[in-house]
Parts: sequence; structure tokens; C-alpha cells
Amino acid sequence: MRKPLEHYLGLEYPALLVAEPEGGYTALHPDLKGCVAVGETPEEALANLEEARRLWLETAYEHGDEIPLPPSWPFGRRG
Repeated sequence: MRKPLEHYLGLEYPALLVAEPEGGYTALHPDLKGCVAVGETPEEALANLEEARRLWLETAYEHGDEIPLPPSWPFGRRG
């Protein structure tokens, strides 16, 4: 049985933040294909990414698409 949408909205997906050469920032969730946002500051890009993630998950859920789970490795750690 499929879990409720709230389950997926509560998951933490790793994000990548890239400073663009022309200025501004791009943020994306590699595990959510096409889930990308931009902003003039890192904070703005990440805030926009949060909204993009919510919309991505809601749309995938409504369409019955498979929603990937985030990786199980801890975030922010480097070996």
C-alpha cells in the first residue's frame, strides 16, 4: 500500500548548491529528476528549492509516479 503524501513531504533529500559564474545560485535535488531552483543568494535558491521539492512530490504523487526515497547515508559527512 502506498504511503500518504505527508510521508514523502517529510523526507530529507540531499541538495546540491552551485554558484553560477554569471552570478546567482542553482540548487537541485539529484534524487528528484528535474527538481531544480535558482536564486540570487544561496538562501533564496534553497528556499525556492524547498517549494520546487514540494511541488515535485505533490505532482508525482497525484500522477501515481514512483517517488524515489532519499539515500540512507548521513548527510554532511565526508569520509
